[in-house]
Amino acid sequence: MALALTESEIKQRLAELKDWSRDGDVLVKSFQFDSYLAGLAFASTVGVIAEGLNHHPDMNIGWRRVTVSFTTHDAGNKLSAKDFAAAKAIDAVGFPS
Repeated sequence: MALALTESEIKQRLAELKDWSRDGDVLVKSFQFDSYLAGLAFASTVGVIAEGLNHHPDMNIGWRRVTVSFTTHDAGNKLSAKDFAAAKAIDAVGFPS
């Protein structure tokens, strides 16, 4: 079972991320693309990363935009270190935001 982060831990980790925001107990970022297919390719890449980390986001795929949202269900639907590790792994791929 994952442990929920404290408010100060969340603020510290959020400051280390580029363009991610907090919506309550959810970590969120929207990514813009030049085409719908580029967004689909990105969503597939996020899926592969998530599967490797065994931590899966909710994704909203729209026209030239994909929104990725993380929360940790086994931490009571709160933010945990897993959410921030996944966000960093996605950002490391270098997709535009």
